[in-house]
Amino acid sequence: MNIRTLLPVTQAGVKIRPLTHSDAAAYANGSHDTDVRRFAHLPEPHYTPALVSEQIDSIITPGLIAGNLAVLAIADNSSDQFLGSVVLFDIADNRAEIGFWLAAAARGRGAAHQAVECVAELGTRMGLRELHARTVNDNTTSVRTLTNADFAPHGNAEIGTAPSGEQALLQHYTRSL
Repeated sequence: MNIRTLLPVTQAGVKIRPLTHSDAAAYANGSHDTDVRRFAHLPEPHYTPALVSEQIDSIITPGLIAGNLAVLAIADNSSDQFLGSVVLFDIADNRAEIGFWLAAAARGRGAAHQAVECVAELGTRMGLRELHARTVNDNTTSVRTLTNADFAPHGNAEIGTAPSGEQALLQHYTRSL
C-alpha cells in the first residue's frame, strides 16, 4: 500500500504529510534539541540537512511507497511550517509502532496530541487495528500525550532497546483503532 496516497491527514491546527527537502534544515535543527536528543531515540546520532535529504530519497520515500515505513512531517495546517516529526514503523500484522517529536518552538499548543490523532486516522485508513508506542517514564510530556490520545500502558516498564540502539527503561502503550 502506497501510504503517500492516504496523506495528508489533518486534525485541528496540524497535519501530517510526507517530509520534503524543504523540511530538511528544520528537521536537522529540531533533532539537535536537548529534549529530542534525550527522549526521541532517533536512529542517527547527528542529523544535517544533507543527511535528511538523502534519507528522504533513499529510505523515507521508498518506505512510504512500499507501505512499510512512514516518516512524516508534523506541520502547521495553515502555514505548512514544519513543527516536528512522527513515524510509523514495524508495520505488520495490522499493527504499527508510533514515535514522535516536536521542535521546541512547536511545544505547548497541543500539536503532538493532534499529530497522534492524525496518525490514528492514517492507521485506520491503512487498515491497521492497533498502534503501539513506547517511551521512557521520565518523558512525562509524551506519557501525557499518549494517555490523552487513548493509549493505555501495556505491561510493566522494562529494559529494552530503543530505536537508537540504546538500552533504556521503556513503558509500552497500545491503542485499538
